[in-house]
Amino acid sequence: MPDFETYLSPFTWRYGSPAMRRLWSEAHKRLLWRQIWVALAEVQAEYGLVTSEQVADLRAHLTDLDLPRALELEAEIQHDLMAELRLFAGQCPLGGKILHLGATSMDIEDNADALRLRAALDLLLESLASLLQTLSLLIEKWADTPLIAFTHLQPAEPSTLGYRLALYGQDLLQDYEALRHQRARVRGKGFKGAVGTGAAYADLIGADKLDEFEKKLSQKLGLSFFPVTAQVYPRRQDYEILSTLAGLGASLYKFAFDLRLLQSPPIGEMSEPFGERQVGSSAMPFKRNPIRAEKMNSLARYLASLPRLAWDNAAHSLLERTLDDSANRRILLPEAFLAADELLRTASNIVSRLQVNESAIQHNLSVYAPFAATEAVLMALTRRGADRQEMHERLRRLSMQAWETVRRGEANPLTELICQEVEITEYLSEEELRALMATCSRVGNAPQRAREMAQRIRETLA
Repeated sequence: MPDFETYLSPFTWRYGSPAMRRLWSEAHKRLLWRQIWVALAEVQAEYGLVTSEQVADLRAHLTDLDLPRALELEAEIQHDLMAELRLFAGQCPLGGKILHLGATSMDIEDNADALRLRAALDLLLESLASLLQTLSLLIEKWADTPLIAFTHLQPAEPSTLGYRLALYGQDLLQDYEALRHQRARVRGKGFKGAVGTGAAYADLIGADKLDEFEKKLSQKLGLSFFPVTAQVYPRRQDYEILSTLAGLGASLYKFAFDLRLLQSPPIGEMSEPFGERQVGSSAMPFKRNPIRAEKMNSLARYLASLPRLAWDNAAHSLLERTLDDSANRRILLPEAFLAADELLRTASNIVSRLQVNESAIQHNLSVYAPFAATEAVLMALTRRGADRQEMHERLRRLSMQAWETVRRGEANPLTELICQEVEITEYLSEEELRALMATCSRVGNAPQRAREMAQRIRETLA
């Protein structure tokens, strides 16, 4: 149970999955440091710098974390990695004396950060894949269901619910591919010492063996290294990854914002799940506020602000390295991933339990779709020899008359008005006009393209 008597980040207990929190925890970070120290010692043993007994001693105490003692040491020496190093060394009577041989702090920290970045991307990819899989099923389910589409937040022409969902699926599929690309590109600093030249390691094993030495460590850690670094890996890597997370946030933001609009009673076509005992408002018992979608918009807005900070860290890393990125990266990297993680968790919860109000969809279609049919009527009239400009004016006048009726909350009379207009029925029969006004079928190849997008999603995830 968290200590609620002191400040806690909402990401400590409210937002994010337990798995993502563990990944960015202080304990996991220090365990990674220890794993990297052991890997370094194991490779150095191959060059005769460390004995097998020393390596075995380090392995035996690898998981003996003692955070309270480490923090006591840090309070004394003002260096978190050195505090953990002294603690680990003190636990290892044989191996402790060779720990960190030839290394600088960022040989340990930056490789650990790279491993965490990659693992965090894996967690997001798993969550996003699950969301896409669920969304693909909805796209197919509703591919043929007509609805009124909106442009400029005004009723436009018919589309289908599956096609609208396919828009979100297409965006999120691009995010999935972008995250996979970033995951494949994650690289650590490697083991290059204080300014990236590898001079200390060269003193130990010879400059001619440095490439081989780093290759062995790369294989042992399962992590590629940048070929050129200063004291740290290029902070541009953080910027590129966080920009990709912000892109994912943009896609999820649009979905959530659209859902907030569609959930409002005047439209009412779709809504997020609402629990049987859920409270919408402390003052208004009837409220069904879209709290999940609103939370998504709030967190995505926060996530969108973070690439700028990562940009500053990259651009202001002067010469071989400055320390002015260290404090904010302790916040920046974990919270970026935890925000993205919570966005995906919430989106998955919404999509898996999405409420579709088919009656509202049909009602909105019956109210607004007839207006969209006037273009088809105009084209048919013109083909029959009617004056296009005259017919346009007649249809405009009838449409405005119908709009006034709709604004009063009555049924849309446009079809009947057009069928009663003698100057129009002179060219088209009532049967032909009613067929043209039945716009539910005028959705082009939207159903087909929706199904194709669902199939593409599944193929990509396979």
